[in-house]
Amino acid sequence: MTTYKFHCLNNISRIGLKRFNGLYEQVDNIEEADGILVRSASMHEMEFSDNLLCIARAGAGVNNIPLDRCAEKGIVVFNSPGANANGVKELVFAGMLLASRDIAEGIEWVRSHSDDADIAKHAEKEKKQFAGVELQGKKLGIIGLGAIGVRVANAAVNLGMDVYGYDPYVSVDSAWHLSRKINHVLNVEDIYESCDYITIHVPLLDSTRHMIGEKAIEKMKKGVVIINMARDLLVDEEAVVRAIEEGKVRRYVSDFPNPTVAGKPGCITTPHLGASTEESEINCAKMAVDEMRDFLENGNIRNSVNYPNCDLGICKTGGRIAVFHANKANMITQFTRVMGDAGVNISGMANQSRGEYAYTLLDIDNAASQEVIDGLREATGVYRVRVVK
Repeated sequence: MTTYKFHCLNNISRIGLKRFNGLYEQVDNIEEADGILVRSASMHEMEFSDNLLCIARAGAGVNNIPLDRCAEKGIVVFNSPGANANGVKELVFAGMLLASRDIAEGIEWVRSHSDDADIAKHAEKEKKQFAGVELQGKKLGIIGLGAIGVRVANAAVNLGMDVYGYDPYVSVDSAWHLSRKINHVLNVEDIYESCDYITIHVPLLDSTRHMIGEKAIEKMKKGVVIINMARDLLVDEEAVVRAIEEGKVRRYVSDFPNPTVAGKPGCITTPHLGASTEESEINCAKMAVDEMRDFLENGNIRNSVNYPNCDLGICKTGGRIAVFHANKANMITQFTRVMGDAGVNISGMANQSRGEYAYTLLDIDNAASQEVIDGLREATGVYRVRVVK
């Protein structure tokens, strides 16, 4: 019976790790691992053992993992989309309330006057400087309607906000879960021009880097509140700080402390708390473990960020082979030729591609011979061949 080995680069919820069964062994030596579980540890400078088959990120962002280098070695990288969505959603609303009601400043005033015997009396006189506005009736613009954006949108509707959502690539699943009361806009500038609060929930790509910058801010309403719980580089924070100084932006709420915004007037910065809840950590760990298990035991891929989703279920034949290869013409022809020359019948096949990379699962009647494995490895464009069963 095959035993799989896994290594944890960060502390991973024990509740999640309990989903591994007796086929799995946690190892301290990373070189022995078939799979690695990681949260925030940087892997860009790491050398990967030939034993490594997959990396599962207990969270959504994967900027700490070298995706292309892994793909070229046939190492599948998973993430945990949506597992921490509720924790981030709640922090977004905490940020909006902090920005709207001057709560943090009020708490600091109370702390600085804690020795005042007449603090209650003085508070009644001073509280007007912390007077804020309510969220109900305000316009909220949401950029990105993924797992988090949809939750924020629906909750904001229930708070009585007028919600506008922008996402040209909204998925069918997200669309089904989105309240009918959301105003779906086709131009992000409509959000910039009309909304009192703007929150961004998109991945960090070359196309989204500094998406909210000087030109976007120029289009916004005076007194706008910008909330960024996604990635700091989505926002040109130097431009935001200037806009706060000029009175254009009222508050900037971010979950990413850095010298540009930490402690600056008008900036409310939390220490990367978005997914730092007990529930989020458990949910992310469970999803990461389940993804790793299905891949190691069955060769199936779901929620990968460098290879396509591909599922052939549980193997019920004599053998299953996984082939990691370039996404180009005639790859399947090469594979079937190898099988045909060896007299091997393919009883089931799944092939999917994603960008430059592709993945093929082959179910065969009997266990794969070394001749077949060697033949597949020698095919042009193949990165890796793995015998799943």
